[in-house]
Amino acid sequence: MTFTYKNTAIHFTSEGKGKAIVLLHGFLENLTMWKATVKELSKKNRVICIDLLGHGQSESLGYIHTMEEQAKMVIVILKHLRLRKYVIVGHSMGGYIALEVAKLVPPSIKGLCLMNSTALADTKEKQLNRERGIVAVKQNHKTFIRVAIPMLFSEKNREIYTSEIKNITNEALKMSPQGIIAALEGMKIRKNNSNIYQTATFPIQMIIGKQDPALEYQSLINQTKNTRVQIIEFPDGHMSYIENQEELIKTLLKFSKLCF
Repeated sequence: MTFTYKNTAIHFTSEGKGKAIVLLHGFLENLTMWKATVKELSKKNRVICIDLLGHGQSESLGYIHTMEEQAKMVIVILKHLRLRKYVIVGHSMGGYIALEVAKLVPPSIKGLCLMNSTALADTKEKQLNRERGIVAVKQNHKTFIRVAIPMLFSEKNREIYTSEIKNITNEALKMSPQGIIAALEGMKIRKNNSNIYQTATFPIQMIIGKQDPALEYQSLINQTKNTRVQIIEFPDGHMSYIENQEELIKTLLKFSKLCF
């Protein structure tokens, strides 16, 4: 299905019936990443997946896709679907956007799951890496994609999941350089939203890959100290939906039941 947001075509899917679960993909991904997850979750729930701005079949909106703008787009689509309450799950960049959704419409949130994601803003070092990434995309976005995606898996899994890496890469290669750069610019300037851990009235879960190359393990643990955030640890990398697929689906099913 397609919805027009600010003269920009946004692609989304809605499967199943019941309580609503919203799934937001990460950087260089699209809603197809959720295929196995949707198959299980939609048996007893309504599952909505959205191609974020500049990703998948959704168009770009400008030079910078801020996390706030992405969240506003998500909220407009969910209102269009007449959804008043939902659990929201975000993978990586999708987690940053899910946090913004939760800030904008807290009464709608039944639960928030940050999957291989963080509530913290980029460090200076990470911002520099984003800027280097933008330069690399301008030089050759296809090379940037081919280098970036395997590095999201734990080291041993880069050989185990070669076909999955190829599939993700092929999907990402359909993206325009503009869409990639707009996301990098948006992530680079996002805010620290860790205060939500203290103020939220809904359950929050954080799914951590112990060998996640993209996120520092201790930082994830530290930001949730003295909060009610539930920590779930998997042994592998950033791509839990592939590296720990069965455990992830069980975890999300359990969390959604808890929230509703």
